[in-house]
Amino acid sequence: MRHVALLAAALLFPSAAWVAFVPSPARAADNDTYSADERSHWSLQPRSRPAIPTAGDAAWPANAVDSFILARLEQGKLQPARQADRRTLIRRVYFNLTGLPPAPEEITAFESDPAPDAYERLVDRLLASPHYGEQWAQHWLDVARYSESEGFEYDRHRAGAWRFRDYVIQSLNADKPYDRFVTEQLAGDELPAAEGEFEGRIASGFQRLGPIRRNAGNTDVAFSRNEVLTEMTDAVGAVFLGLTVGCARCHDHMFDAIRQRDYYRLQAFFAATHERDLQLGDPESVKKWNAENDVVQAEIKKLRDLLDDAMGEEREKLTAQLKIAQKRAKTPLPTISSVTDDAAKRGAIHLLERGQSDKPKEIVGPRTLGVFLTGSTAEYPADVANPRLLLAQWLVDPAQPLPSRVFVNRLWHYQFGQGLVATPNDFGVNGAAPSHPQLLDWLANELVAGGWSHKRVQRLILTSNTFRQAGPQVQSSESKVQGSESSTLNFEPGTLNSTAIDPNNRLLSHYPRRRLTAEQLRDSLLAVSGRMNARFGGESVMPPVATELTELLYDPMQWQVTADVREHDRRSVYLVAKRNLKLPFMEVFDQPDLLTSCSRRISSTHPPQSLELLNGELSNRLAADFADRLKSEAGDDPAKQIERAYWLAAGRPPSEQERTLALAFLREQPLSEFALAIFNLNSFLYIE
Repeated sequence: MRHVALLAAALLFPSAAWVAFVPSPARAADNDTYSADERSHWSLQPRSRPAIPTAGDAAWPANAVDSFILARLEQGKLQPARQADRRTLIRRVYFNLTGLPPAPEEITAFESDPAPDAYERLVDRLLASPHYGEQWAQHWLDVARYSESEGFEYDRHRAGAWRFRDYVIQSLNADKPYDRFVTEQLAGDELPAAEGEFEGRIASGFQRLGPIRRNAGNTDVAFSRNEVLTEMTDAVGAVFLGLTVGCARCHDHMFDAIRQRDYYRLQAFFAATHERDLQLGDPESVKKWNAENDVVQAEIKKLRDLLDDAMGEEREKLTAQLKIAQKRAKTPLPTISSVTDDAAKRGAIHLLERGQSDKPKEIVGPRTLGVFLTGSTAEYPADVANPRLLLAQWLVDPAQPLPSRVFVNRLWHYQFGQGLVATPNDFGVNGAAPSHPQLLDWLANELVAGGWSHKRVQRLILTSNTFRQAGPQVQSSESKVQGSESSTLNFEPGTLNSTAIDPNNRLLSHYPRRRLTAEQLRDSLLAVSGRMNARFGGESVMPPVATELTELLYDPMQWQVTADVREHDRRSVYLVAKRNLKLPFMEVFDQPDLLTSCSRRISSTHPPQSLELLNGELSNRLAADFADRLKSEAGDDPAKQIERAYWLAAGRPPSEQERTLALAFLREQPLSEFALAIFNLNSFLYIE
């Protein structure tokens, strides 16, 4: 089947002949050298400097992005769709940039704005919004495998882990250059910092985001340490290089030009990296807190040990004592969850037979991936100063082809639902070929030339006519109720239908329709109902959950519901990210697990989603609040309530048929039930 898919890709993208599949690269005999065949894969090549194409329809392109897109459409005998109406555009760009719906007043103001640059000014305003960082931080947190707990059986919480989330939000809002963003996360603790500056240390908490096993009585220190180093190494490959580096842990990569020796040389950059929790406060207060906390924790450990063998009444008694002791546990001091280089704990990095820590072979030193180097490039000394900073500097070197390509592809992916490379974490041989290789390189070049500004690239994408196209020609049952025509693609007479030529819309002949993410959906419920607490930053929120879920935790006391109920209605990015307990609403709408880097969220459709929206505690509570808001803003007139409800939730007025059906419904049902029905509209759930 893979060969069939590759043949189809070759037929669809004939101009991308340089993007070749190499089933089994011819390898050099010397393990430290690489054949021309191995080095030939498209993503390993230096970025090209493509000329901006000249397409047949010179009037359509708004910028260079459109020129590349239109050239491929014309090769496929397709034409772009007409431009979406302003009502559709403002809702689309609001959700893409802020994750929130536009207010009705903002929609009408945008629709009536006669200025030719009204859309461009809207884009600039939303890029400058503090909500931008909240929306785009969630994308990066997915990729960075962000969690505030360690996973596995104990799933301990890391004090101060939430500071990394706030760091990402603030960095994206400030348009921090991507090269600096990468460097801080890999080696922020190795950067020179003035006294009292903690941003770099918070950023290097990136190394602590992966799951870590803390089995009681586990004496295999080498095995545990190897798991930590493996997680750090794999993350660098997936997040920054877009390569499945982890596949070379046990043997040479089966497809990509990554040797097993490369893997452990990359791992050697982390040989001295160890956890560091930096407690904030004056030294005397910190010392006192630790002394008192040690006493309580010792008591808790003693009771847990006794519980292991206790039965019957004795077990019940010990359980009660444990709960009392846990309540006496000290509230953690303000903490930065970070890492540091500890030369005393630096271990030698061995090539491991089959990746097993008990089968070490020769020692290797730090060195970047060999396919980018000459065979004579030496390893760094094992004790080289600031090893992770050296790795970061190699990654963000403007000549390095992968990181810039990988990052702009992520930006494109989140704007269109699919990247120019459809496998954002795999630019290797088994990954997808780029649909528009020249555009990918052009955007990567623009990123670097623009001082690594991601907002500059975002603006190029958003102000293109490609982004502003109407959606596909789909008439749902709801659109039939509306009595309105569905979007019509502007095909020339005689050309083939786009679904026959390009069924997955890889050439982008229209804007793809997609459902809101779990976070966008919950945040929209809060915004539309008027319940959203828009406070920025701070400690994560633990909302109430069913007792049967917390009882499944190793330590149910880990889930301490946030006392201030107003905090429960904060944006979803501020909800605690715990590996062993996901909120049911978020899980049913495809929130990813937090164990590995998630580059693409799935978007499933199944009955539990409808059941959650109709019967769930969250949707019903917020439907009652939505009803109260409608009464407050529209009075007791059902017609005005219906009008306001549609504008708030769907960003449009109801059709005549919808109005008639809603009036009939309200004659028999309460306003809260109508509000609940509005939450189930496709117009509320989907971005057109």
